[in-house]
Amino acid sequence: MSVHGDHDLGHTVAGWTGTAIGTLGSAVLGAAVVTASAALLWLGAAIVVLAALTCWILHLAGWGKATGPRPAGRQGLRTRDAGARRGHPGCLGCRLAGRSGAPAAEPRPGARAALARVAGGGAEPVAR
Repeated sequence: MSVHGDHDLGHTVAGWTGTAIGTLGSAVLGAAVVTASAALLWLGAAIVVLAALTCWILHLAGWGKATGPRPAGRQGLRTRDAGARRGHPGCLGCRLAGRSGAPAAEPRPGARAALARVAGGGAEPVAR
């Protein structure tokens, strides 16, 4: 059992990286307010946008997680999410990337055998 009990509050590479970059951007924005610098304001805003994009890209690459707790064995920080490639159901970030989160469609019965024949290069003769 982990230190956090049954909680799985986004302890992922995507979450921590996005938070670190976002914190830096917030610090730059704070410095912009104190110094009244428009250049720092734009730089801080760009860093915050970079944080969001970095977090999103890492999530899509499998370094994030779906909504809700993961199974106990999959809660490690360095554990990639195998379901990220097809998308997480109900995930806005996955939908924006064009991933529906629907399970992979099963081929029609007999389609695998037909594909195997075509891939093997040999087609069976058709009786006439």
